[in-house]
Amino acid sequence: MTTTSPRFDGRLLTPGDPGYDAARTVWNAMIDRRPRMIVQVASVADVVAAVRLARELDLEIGVRCGGHNVAGLAVPANGLMIDLTPLNGVRVDPIRRRARVQGGALLGALDRASQPYGLATTAGNVSHTGVGGLTLGGGMGWLARQHGLACDNVISYTMVTADGEVVTASRTENPDLYWGLRGGGGNFGIVTDFDFRLHHTGTRTLVAEFDFRAEDAVPVLEGWRDLNAVAPRQATFTADVHSTARGPLATVGFVWVGDPAQGHRLLPALRALGRPVAERVSTPSYLELQQRDDTVGGHAYRRYSSAHYLRQFPTAAIEAFLLRGASDLHTGAHLANVGLQAHGGAIADVADADAAFSHRGTMFEFGAGSRWTAPSEDDIRMAAARSAAAALDPYADGVYVNSLAADEGQRGVRRAYPTAKLARLTALKTIWDPRNVFHLNHNIRPHSQ
Repeated sequence: MTTTSPRFDGRLLTPGDPGYDAARTVWNAMIDRRPRMIVQVASVADVVAAVRLARELDLEIGVRCGGHNVAGLAVPANGLMIDLTPLNGVRVDPIRRRARVQGGALLGALDRASQPYGLATTAGNVSHTGVGGLTLGGGMGWLARQHGLACDNVISYTMVTADGEVVTASRTENPDLYWGLRGGGGNFGIVTDFDFRLHHTGTRTLVAEFDFRAEDAVPVLEGWRDLNAVAPRQATFTADVHSTARGPLATVGFVWVGDPAQGHRLLPALRALGRPVAERVSTPSYLELQQRDDTVGGHAYRRYSSAHYLRQFPTAAIEAFLLRGASDLHTGAHLANVGLQAHGGAIADVADADAAFSHRGTMFEFGAGSRWTAPSEDDIRMAAARSAAAALDPYADGVYVNSLAADEGQRGVRRAYPTAKLARLTALKTIWDPRNVFHLNHNIRPHSQ
């Protein structure tokens, strides 16, 4: 039976309670851990009480928002999971172009609140992703080349510390913490409110995709890469390779946020790359764009991914990208899908030293991912994703912390942050969380550990 504790405005769930299993279920169906208790918080005071309770009982703390972290770090085995999802309010001030977003809100809620005014800020590509996890790791999205990462658009954070205190971080208040929260992940505390800067973006977009047989696609990707280098900031170039019944296909194109008529000017150059087997050009609204990659029934899939940042994309890297780690393009059904999304523009305008987020000179973000349903396929699916990523190792320069797999550990953290920046993050962690209370993340260890 669900119990309501006088300590909480929300709900305290324990194994066997109605809603317990739903609350511990996250996006990656491989994650099947059972917390000792789940606190579905309804106020900042609940977050404070939950942190203090976990420390009193010496329980590991996991923090859940959208549950999209592929490593499933939100769900602590026999620990205390703080479920922020009831704290999902979004308040928009269209005059000041600001959005006050609670830590449990999903990206779709932010978009729905701001788009009636033709406003938006950078958010990810899947609407049921949590604002908190995305933003704390940096926050890539279709607006990033125009307006910077999600973390570049946060004016201030409200955070609950490991001691259960509530603090604010901004450029003028706790500025070092503000620096660390802009890309340092959930290492320093639990953010309960974000104050975002909004931008006039309008409500219209254009999406262009051209499919080519993968064996014909090396010159296509070379031309696509060169077009990306001179593309307007409204365009975010994308590419992927995936298996189909007709054989492997390489898809290249771009997403344009703004007047579709201007985006149409890029189409002749894309069409000149070669003769595609299929072409798709559409003009979804911005809200539709933000939902087009939503996975129906996504929480039923087992998932694994591996990723890189690429500063360059030479022909040898293109060939490795198309092969997906296999000896030939037609190896089998278990090959991972691989994709690229362009960086640059406003992302690179921000000095790398300005925030914890790193590798602002990235040209493309690369990802190799698999999803499946049968546990018997776990090993082969994960190996395929690792192999596809390993093929790009010679061209890699860092990684997005939100894309790290659980098995990368401290090696992955060192890939996400250059040495000097990791040293500064370690010093910051030592100040704000010296006992590493918040360690179920891509962990930055304090000096004491």
